[in-house]
Amino acid sequence: MNEKNTSDNAPILKTVDSSAPIVPAKSTGKPKLLIVDDEDEIRTQMRWALTSDYTVSTASDRATALEQFRLHKPAVVLLDLGLPPHAGTPEEGLATLTELLSIDRTTKVVIVSGQGEKGPAMTAIGLGAYDFLNKPADMDELRLLLKRCYHVAHLEKEYRQLQDTLGGGSFEGIVGSGARMQVVFDSIRKVATSDAPVLILGESGTGKELTARAIHQRSARRDGPFVAINCSAIPETLIESELFGHEKGAFTGAHAQRKGRIETAQGGTLFLDEIGDVPLPIQVKLLRFLQESVIERVGGRGEIAVETRVLAATNADLKKGMQSGRFREDLFYRLAVVQIVLPPLRERNDDTVLLAQTFLKRFSDENGKAGLVFGADAMRAIRQHPWPGNVRELQNRVRRAVIMSESRRIVPADLELDAAGASGATTLKEARDKLETEMITAALQRHGGKITGAALELGISRPTLYEMMDKLGISKSE
Repeated sequence: MNEKNTSDNAPILKTVDSSAPIVPAKSTGKPKLLIVDDEDEIRTQMRWALTSDYTVSTASDRATALEQFRLHKPAVVLLDLGLPPHAGTPEEGLATLTELLSIDRTTKVVIVSGQGEKGPAMTAIGLGAYDFLNKPADMDELRLLLKRCYHVAHLEKEYRQLQDTLGGGSFEGIVGSGARMQVVFDSIRKVATSDAPVLILGESGTGKELTARAIHQRSARRDGPFVAINCSAIPETLIESELFGHEKGAFTGAHAQRKGRIETAQGGTLFLDEIGDVPLPIQVKLLRFLQESVIERVGGRGEIAVETRVLAATNADLKKGMQSGRFREDLFYRLAVVQIVLPPLRERNDDTVLLAQTFLKRFSDENGKAGLVFGADAMRAIRQHPWPGNVRELQNRVRRAVIMSESRRIVPADLELDAAGASGATTLKEARDKLETEMITAALQRHGGKITGAALELGISRPTLYEMMDKLGISKSE
């Protein structure tokens, strides 16, 4: 039906005259929602049902939809695939979807399709739509879905604001907006102004070297060298020479004099990663260096003064090491004048989303795939995965997803995650299929066959639940 038919008493937003200047409507403070449907009755029903929570604009065709979208800039769009002049096929709706996302790829577009039209709806998901609903839409399901859309849109808006505020979404290259990371950033600011040794503690992959580099970059030594050495990666027989250097002929193979890492850090910062793996004899020499700021090369007879700041890091429990005699107590207290504890990614709440978005943009740009987005099921999988490998694991999975993705929308399989957030690798397929069937069937029964409620309980998106039901042969009772 024509959008200009205003026989009902509801205030319908009029089509904007393209010859007149476009003036955005006064903001009501409510989130903006655009409803695109060729049926006037459906638009009216949805507008009346949702107007108390959203500032609603409507359109009945592609041209009007794009016009209203540019005018009001809604975060969420409800889009019918059957639009004129070809209301009986999905082509016009899919074209509208593509154009909307080309204007703003962060928009959450929810497809509203007729019963039995799941194929076109899934095609739309592949093109970047956020989710889909079947007609006639259950208003409780719709409200829940819209609430989730705006929540995700809000998180992404915070991420973009963080990028603007912190210069690319980071503090000296470290991404994080949660309270735990703000404590870390505050500690970095404070310790950077001194020369006191700092011990950085955290699990593998939490960003200990990034933290050390941030301290260096904010210090008065920023123009000096930053020398990093992974103490666990060097054989015990070579670590003394690597740290302190050696004179010519000091041992077999020492054909020339060589400066050690400590000496090359003169005037800058020395970062000793995995300090807990340093052998006890080398700990003694490090302690002397920290106390007196002098070293002796292997095979040398003279003292060499070295003026550098020392930062150390470990994922080991050094207090247990001291109790067992594997780590010197006096060295610990020399290194740990200040301690910075990095939280694991599983304790950083929505920082996983910020990090994933940061990595996605970086790697998609590097691989010539600009415009890639995470699907709703991928976002949920990212939030629910425990990330035992922390930020390094997330980075590697997103890099793989960018390379492996065959569409604009990243799905859990691209990340080697399943929709529930666990690792996708399994050798127990039959047992898993049985368990999934039981859980999905029980959830559907508890929610009276309603997909949205069941999906929320199971912790997956509605498209993912539909896909799983198809795979497992579960029918939806109407």
